[in-house]
Amino acid sequence: MPISSFLQYLQYEKNYSAHTVAAYETDLYQFIRFIHGEEAEDVFEPQSIDTKIVREWIIALMEEGYSPFSVNRKLSSLKSFYRYLYRYKYISHNPLKKVSGPKANKLLPYFVKDGDMETLLPDCEEEEKTFENERDKAILDVFYSTGMRCAELVGLKEEDVDFGSQLIKVTGKRNKQRLIPFSTLLKTSLSDYYSIRNEKITLRETGAFFTRDDGRPLTNNMVYHIVRKKLAEVPNLSKRSPHVLRHTFATSMLNNGADLNAVKELLGHASLSSTEVYTHTTFEELKKTYHLAHPRA
Repeated sequence: MPISSFLQYLQYEKNYSAHTVAAYETDLYQFIRFIHGEEAEDVFEPQSIDTKIVREWIIALMEEGYSPFSVNRKLSSLKSFYRYLYRYKYISHNPLKKVSGPKANKLLPYFVKDGDMETLLPDCEEEEKTFENERDKAILDVFYSTGMRCAELVGLKEEDVDFGSQLIKVTGKRNKQRLIPFSTLLKTSLSDYYSIRNEKITLRETGAFFTRDDGRPLTNNMVYHIVRKKLAEVPNLSKRSPHVLRHTFATSMLNNGADLNAVKELLGHASLSSTEVYTHTTFEELKKTYHLAHPRA
């Protein structure tokens, strides 16, 4: 079955995460069920698909209430599959080559203002020095100070954090590694957590840097819950997640004069186009400032 070999190709040759491979699988079988019903796997013939069928599927998805963003993501999965089929000669022509998805308005990323972040990360001694308090503050600080992804933070190992050089080695998508420098303020947050963790926990599993109070590593869902709880303190913030803090890092860097290419490397983006969305965010802030400040605005 070409789908099985395609999924193996994504996992072992493209080094996609298990989560990403599962998303591709879901999208492909959704398309096949649209054509053949529940007996999709037994009767699907890739070479029988034409442009008309794909466009009908796109229309059906839109009518079911899927957003243009979701439809385009599903179409991207299907296009990748057919490029694979054509490349490895399962089919003689690619019917999706000229198919385009619905136009979608680009949503500006949510982010937290610098002043609100300073409130969430105080330098005072008011908060009780417990394991959870120090860990959760350090997690928030890492996201804000480095822009790393949730899965990257969960995957941090003991040896990835170099306190002497103030560098963190991050393993990102497709196992690509990058080095991110960190500030003295973040060093303090990490050191405080590190000290109380080593004092409280003697046995730790897998060498994870961030752990639960019994030494087991954190999960993505746990980190999401920690961040969501912290960001609930920010007024008028409609979205609360680790990715919001990644957006916050990028926006803060660009607002304070960082080079776009440098931000791209720090975020671990494959292309500059992924980073350029933050220039729209900073421009929107610039427009707000202008309209508030200029007497003839």
